Amino acid sequence: MPESDHREPRASPLVLGPVVDEMTRCVHYRTEVDIVAIKFACCNEYYPCHLCHEETAGHVATQWKHSERDQEAVLCGACSIELTIASYLATNECPSCRAPFNERCRLHAHLYFETAD
Repeated sequence: MPESDHREPRASPLVLGPVVDEMTRCVHYRTEVDIVAIKFACCNEYYPCHLCHEETAGHVATQWKHSERDQEAVLCGACSIELTIASYLATNECPSCRAPFNERCRLHAHLYFETAD
């Protein structure tokens, strides 16, 4: 196999805060479909939810700008793939492993990402 075709698997990013299982569920959101972690724009660190960040980060959260939708900032807890913000916002399941995401997370999108006025 040519060297350019050989890719080392990436280690799953560290998820901070009160994570309760290997699929990134936390003490605040732990249903079967609560399997994403969000990388916060303010610190470039993954947390399972806005409450985990608020309780443990030590600083105020800032949202990803609308112009940054191409940034990988969402982690699927089922398969550890990182999705771009745009990809995450366009689906209700992981495009890699097809694990369903919690559709109710859209209620909190404004806490992570700038939204249209």
